[in-house]
Amino acid sequence: MEEVTCSYCRKVYLRPSNRINEAIKFGWKQYCSPECHSKGKNSKILLKCSNPRCRKTYLRKKSEIPTSNKTFCSNSCVAIINNKTRDLNKPKNYCVNTNCDKEISRKNKYCSVKCQWIVNSVSDEEYKEIIIEKIKEFYKTNGRIPFKQEMWGIYNAVRKIFGTWNNAVIAAGFKPNPVKFANKYIAEDGHKCDSMAEKIIDDWLFIKKIKHKTKVPYKHHRMTADFKINDIYVEFFGLQGKIESYDKLIKEKEEHYKEKNLKVIKIYPNDLFPKNKLNQIFAKLI
Repeated sequence: MEEVTCSYCRKVYLRPSNRINEAIKFGWKQYCSPECHSKGKNSKILLKCSNPRCRKTYLRKKSEIPTSNKTFCSNSCVAIINNKTRDLNKPKNYCVNTNCDKEISRKNKYCSVKCQWIVNSVSDEEYKEIIIEKIKEFYKTNGRIPFKQEMWGIYNAVRKIFGTWNNAVIAAGFKPNPVKFANKYIAEDGHKCDSMAEKIIDDWLFIKKIKHKTKVPYKHHRMTADFKINDIYVEFFGLQGKIESYDKLIKEKEEHYKEKNLKVIKIYPNDLFPKNKLNQIFAKLI
């Protein structure tokens, strides 16, 4: 027995002298085990992924290795490196305000509302007319005056120019709503609503041709729900967190839902203002 080095793993092992001489005579490679023999016959090369955050090892044919010698274990690693390189080659985007010159996302033009105001600045009188026109356009489209939450982007300017939101509404020629959820309104289908918010919900159901009832009593209970669609109760919790007695009533209703296992859809002010989300809330009913 003589020592010989494995042609694959480079391990030194013992082998009969006649077998060693035979291998040398015919130019055969010598392996320490069947496993190394199998791997030695494989034309693939052991490589490391060129993604520095991966470095996973894998086998690949020599013919598949590009001239750059950069190879990857998966398509995701290729994408990571390509995207990084692509981003480095793209030109940087800066705020349009030349006095700022701050680097920002390529999809934006300004780094802040302040810079946008500086670049597109107009006089208070000009902006006053713009605000009044926006209120009138909203009324023409929706048949009501907007709430300040629905005029996102100009409210700070309204406070600066008019002092209050109600002053801007009056300047546009309309009567302001002192409390969003206080006045009584009549919906398009004739239903009486306790607030403008409820009217918005009722009108939406009417437009979508969803049959509904209002002020429906809960079974075996003195309380009523704002709306009912088939066997589903709909509640608008407009004053939650503002009035203690109102919160107590909500808690009582919640307990009743669980006790009677009722189907209830709950709507809150941020589901209506500044963006109406009723399409998502009632998606299964449309």
